Amino acid sequence: MDNTRDPSLRLRPWASLVLFLSAYSPLMLILIIKDYDATSPGLLPQNPVFSGILLLIAVFSSLAVLRSVREIDGGLTVTVTKASNKSGDMFGYTIPYMLSFMKVDLGDWQVIVSLALFLAILFIMAYRTQTVFVNPILALAGYMLIDCTFKRGDKEIQAMVVTRQPLAVGDTCRMERMSHYLYVAVKDNANLDKKGTEK
Repeated sequence: MDNTRDPSLRLRPWASLVLFLSAYSPLMLILIIKDYDATSPGLLPQNPVFSGILLLIAVFSSLAVLRSVREIDGGLTVTVTKASNKSGDMFGYTIPYMLSFMKVDLGDWQVIVSLALFLAILFIMAYRTQTVFVNPILALAGYMLIDCTFKRGDKEIQAMVVTRQPLAVGDTCRMERMSHYLYVAVKDNANLDKKGTEK
């Protein structure tokens, strides 16, 4: 099998971009709050158009990601042989949140261009390394990042797994491959384990 032709081994750029933007949706909300002007008519932000765009991006990307992950189905049936919680790696995404402690003028085009360039570089890095699923929004929704080794038949695979259910050695579950070293545990793993014990 030629892995380079397997479309599941790399997320589409637009899907990766939505995942990436959702990771910074809380930062967008913080910037909107910092742009809020209590003295303006209608209690609008100082830059209502740009703040409105940020709000739409934050809400849309977060809802799209959470819905997409919940609806993932199918995948390979595997048996877990090793599992280690790596959810702490998601804190790496919080570094740009330091911007929230600085004065950011959303009406200054130089600030906006600089911020866009900074985030563009981060996105390219995340896309190239396929780490867009290391996402604080998923962590807030209860998902964990597990460094997992599992077997399918005689083949043993080591990869990072995004899951909402704890994984333990000996568990039988189904995983959908997102990229070379990234899988998502599907939503009905608990039912699969239950069926396995009943047999």
